[in-house]
Amino acid sequence: MREIVLINITGSDRPGLTAAITGVLAQGGVNILDIGQAVIHDTLSFGILVEIPDTEQGRSVLKDILFKGYELDQQVRFTPVSEEDYQQWVGNQGKKRHIVTLLTRKVTAGQLQAVSAITAKYGLNIDHIDRLSGRMPLDTPADKGKGCIEFSVRGEAADPQALRAEFLNVAQELNVDIAFQEDSLFRRNRRLAVFDMDSTLIEAEVIDELAKAAGVGDKVSQITERAMAGELDFRASFKERLALLKGLDVGVLDSIGASLRLTEGAETLFAELKRLGYKTAILSGGFTYFAKQLQAKLGIDYVFANELEVVDGKVTGVAVEPIVDAQRKADLLRELAVKEGLRLEQTIAVGDGANDLPMLAIAGLGVAFRAKPLVKQSAKQAISTLGLDGVLYLLGFRDRDGQL
Repeated sequence: MREIVLINITGSDRPGLTAAITGVLAQGGVNILDIGQAVIHDTLSFGILVEIPDTEQGRSVLKDILFKGYELDQQVRFTPVSEEDYQQWVGNQGKKRHIVTLLTRKVTAGQLQAVSAITAKYGLNIDHIDRLSGRMPLDTPADKGKGCIEFSVRGEAADPQALRAEFLNVAQELNVDIAFQEDSLFRRNRRLAVFDMDSTLIEAEVIDELAKAAGVGDKVSQITERAMAGELDFRASFKERLALLKGLDVGVLDSIGASLRLTEGAETLFAELKRLGYKTAILSGGFTYFAKQLQAKLGIDYVFANELEVVDGKVTGVAVEPIVDAQRKADLLRELAVKEGLRLEQTIAVGDGANDLPMLAIAGLGVAFRAKPLVKQSAKQAISTLGLDGVLYLLGFRDRDGQL
């Protein structure tokens, strides 16, 4: 009668160990039903589920594995598995899978406990846990660290909305980000990424900087704040702010452009997206003048933003149609996806303001980046703790995959 046995092997990792163990199994005519191996800090954890035939060679295989393990200084444990349990395990393979991604400056046991407790509470089983971030020195400054742990979970969440809400609450309490995505083919096959500009790609709202130069900084920044929080209609507030810039000398544009700082992680993100074959775009309620500068600096494929009308060296304060507002951003995302021959599920959208929500909602991966509470709650995913390159982790990218 055939046997089904789970073999667990642990000990110091060494070259040739897997070949030695599977060589013994091969001599016994064993079939491999499942296999997994991980190495943490040079310590091996190797599991292999086998079907052992009722033959003379098969009957001695476990004893031979035990001897080989002793020879290699490994601990070996055998766990019999009934055919009924095996068939039940096979039947579970059709269940949905999701990816839970924890992003933080420094990974703590408390963060992992919170994530794993919530997944269990909603009926999800953790199959794999992987570290995507690189190894960090112990003395890394608190604001320079970068940690990402990815959980592969199986099952149907009992209440997906409540699960997301609980993840969001815990993320705020622990100052981390927790993303929850379906583990689908599209997650690994995205090809277009679009970005808001102000307070997303750059650490400023350009219209506020222009307003300071025009002497109306406080008035404009208050309107901007309310518009980004969703308290004011973007289109109307944009026209109101722009009108306050009437008469501004065009000569200040170059100095403001030179002072704009890229957001943390922007250069890394765009370099990797380009290397991976992505098309990229700026879809901004800001101004084309500054977006073109970013396009040249980051190698961005498309730019759609608002024109800053200038006559006789002075800003007119008049909005040039079409204004890139919330609906226009979503429409542009759809148009670019069609142009590139992609489904919306293959797109990424990143932004911080209420006027970004429509494009975040239709993208395959919509990320609210360092956004206001309303935007974070409404978006599919949010990143507030890390830089823009944290988006790569949501694609399953590992630091060791990079070339930078």
